[in-house]
Amino acid sequence: MPVRAAWRTRRVLSVSLAAAVALAVTGSAAVTAAARPAPASADARAGTAGLREVMFVGNNWDGTADVIKSSGDLAGIGRINVIPDKGQRLAEIYVNPIKLAFFLGIRQGPGEGHDQFVDDMYSTPDGSALVVSRPSFADVVSIDLATGRVNWRFPVSGFRSDHMAVSPDGKRVAVSASTSNTVHVLDIETGKQLGSFATGDKPHENVFTDGGRYIWNMSIGEVNTALDDPSMDWTKGDRRITVVNADTFKQVKVIDMRERLDAFGRKDLSDAVRPVAFTPDGSKLYFQVSFFNGFLEYDVATDKITRAKTLPKNPATSEDRTTWVNDSRHHGLSMSPDGNKLCVAGTMDDYATVVDRASFQEGPLVPASKPYWATVSGDGTSCIVSESGADQVTAIDFTTGKKVASVSVGDHPQRVRIGHVAADWNGPSTL
Repeated sequence: MPVRAAWRTRRVLSVSLAAAVALAVTGSAAVTAAARPAPASADARAGTAGLREVMFVGNNWDGTADVIKSSGDLAGIGRINVIPDKGQRLAEIYVNPIKLAFFLGIRQGPGEGHDQFVDDMYSTPDGSALVVSRPSFADVVSIDLATGRVNWRFPVSGFRSDHMAVSPDGKRVAVSASTSNTVHVLDIETGKQLGSFATGDKPHENVFTDGGRYIWNMSIGEVNTALDDPSMDWTKGDRRITVVNADTFKQVKVIDMRERLDAFGRKDLSDAVRPVAFTPDGSKLYFQVSFFNGFLEYDVATDKITRAKTLPKNPATSEDRTTWVNDSRHHGLSMSPDGNKLCVAGTMDDYATVVDRASFQEGPLVPASKPYWATVSGDGTSCIVSESGADQVTAIDFTTGKKVASVSVGDHPQRVRIGHVAADWNGPSTL
């Protein structure tokens, strides 16, 4: 199968972890094999007629999303205002003292003095709308890509929305409600809640697995206090991975990385799991944790951490943990379609690098200004990192580990997601 088709199979159908869930349900001591994703349909491999594959870049402080080419030179195509209802939302917040307190707290805490208007986003399967989580407004909205208007709005429980994930069929979107320890699962077309489930403290990243049968949620605990000394780690709360059935929303497994880290001999590391990347067959999970300049490898079948990779520190980076953004020294992790390379965003160390998965040897340290996310280009050849400190997106070749392209975007880009727009789209009619 060509590289591009293989990458589409992985991106459309997600990883398969049926064996891991079987371990949780049956309690068997070993897993013989992890099921592989089913082959993608011809439409999935070739793309949908009348649509163009793009990348959406969420500019958190701007309240915009740039639309850029999904491969090659990453040239800009258009820009979307994801807060067209800003006036209405602010009016509601300013007359509610509790909402106002949280709104201002988000600005001074995770927003680093800025409002957080876009955390995550995915397009609908037909390319007609962009669904966006907006932390400062504690909601998820669907923005019509033709008109720029709001189709629907879902207020999350609590006072802040965070990372999302879309199901392999594109019909459901899961969003973390970080102050209520809840994940909501919504119909992507209507915004209707299909279900929800409880998590650890401060749910963060979500991943659909096994073709959409399960959802993994990683909770990171409290990251906005100054109690960052290792002796005060107990103040950070209940951090764990919660695995649920995506249809019933019933919990099937909880993974406490504190226990696994201790058993691996790394009691010094935080158990707050940040960005993750699964191998194509779902047998290995790679994950970053708070305060660590590196990542770890977790074997799904044996339920054990098997390796750790420590990456170089930038001598210019302060060792004062309270200066690291939201406790994340490194924040951003992706994997090449063949599963051979990992791409790491060294956020506070101002670089990105490609790591060989077999040897754990890193490649060149590519200078990048506070890189905040890592994903994969549409053709699968490059790692894409968002440089939140330079307001640009950069592509790094998986083979050479060298920078191949950069493009300017809006203020403080974070999440970057592959999606679709109409073939002739170049921006909403309202802009």
